[in-house]
Amino acid sequence: MGDVRLRGWWVRAQALGTAHPRLLDLGIALLVQAAMTMPFVVPRPPELEPATWPAYGLTTLTVVPLVWRRRAPLAVLLAITATSALYRLAVDGPGQPLPYTGLVIIYTIAALSPPAKRLAAVLLLLVSVPTAVWLNSRTARELTFSLFVFAAAYVFGRLTDARRRANLVEAERAAARERARIAREMHDILSHAVSLMMVQAEAGPVAVRVAPERAEAAFEAISETGRDAMAQLRRMLGVLREDELDGDPRRPQPGLSELPGLLDRVRAAGGGLDVVYGTAGTVRPLPDPTGATVFRIVQEALTNTVKHADARTVSVRLAYEGRHLSVEVVDDGRGPQPVPAPGHGHGHGLVGVRERAAAHGGTAVTGPGPDGHGFAVRVRIPLADPPPVPSTAEVTR
Repeated sequence: MGDVRLRGWWVRAQALGTAHPRLLDLGIALLVQAAMTMPFVVPRPPELEPATWPAYGLTTLTVVPLVWRRRAPLAVLLAITATSALYRLAVDGPGQPLPYTGLVIIYTIAALSPPAKRLAAVLLLLVSVPTAVWLNSRTARELTFSLFVFAAAYVFGRLTDARRRANLVEAERAAARERARIAREMHDILSHAVSLMMVQAEAGPVAVRVAPERAEAAFEAISETGRDAMAQLRRMLGVLREDELDGDPRRPQPGLSELPGLLDRVRAAGGGLDVVYGTAGTVRPLPDPTGATVFRIVQEALTNTVKHADARTVSVRLAYEGRHLSVEVVDDGRGPQPVPAPGHGHGHGLVGVRERAAAHGGTAVTGPGPDGHGFAVRVRIPLADPPPVPSTAEVTR
């Protein structure tokens, strides 16, 4: 419990420091000041001179530049070096177990500064550290220790910079993956909606002349498809107010529960296309990401059928096979078409189907349907949950 609480405090402190860097620098300066105050409040041996207020004031003057450590790190390093030398030469104050201010500014330069400033800081250290040791104890032990602690501060700074760069690279990759996901979602939504509306619009003029009631149904289907596409786009991009989309602008993407509605819209707008839906095995709930993927795969396969297949019947079948889910969409249309040249045709939809399946560790195969007629999209996605007792019953709609 204590570890969790401490971790929570640390995370909140990091967030506060990221949002207010000047406040973080001030806090670090106060912490260093508290550490450097300890020798002044601890009783000194009788043979040493007592600590004085001028010595303490000069110690504080050594700490103050740390407030500007991000804005002018080299200037802060020079100021700390000068005030430390003045403290050593002008007053007989208490010594410090560690060069706190120097370690903080060297870490800062190593973590935040470009190579030229880092090189200048290292050269300054190689001059100032031996000089300080010569003015103090003139021992190899102090020289070795001083060089070690400053080298450790520099290494920790470089490691912090490397970790920050790695986090930036990962954030950029995550952003790229999110952009690709949004692009796939928008392609699926728009391609499906526009295809259905085109089918109805092309059939509308004929229906107006020979069957006005069918024309009215076609216009209603176009309107409903457009509204549904707009709702999905707004929900995906999160641009609706809370009073829209039933008060939840960030509800999940469509899943298997919305698959029957998708099939009904395709039946109504598909120009006489007969859509058959069936399941095999024991139907069980799927995780939201998997359900959304299956919905989009079926949507894209049906869009491909409406746009290109010139089919009369399309079959959608979901088979729960132990630890895998098989999705099969087969139509009786014209079958596979020659692949168009890049930039002169379609094909992004089926690529998106493969990418969605691969994102869940599955596979997607497209090609001719049974007996070489029609077109088939077959996807196999692994399921993480333990498999239930299988059933061979199939429900066909």
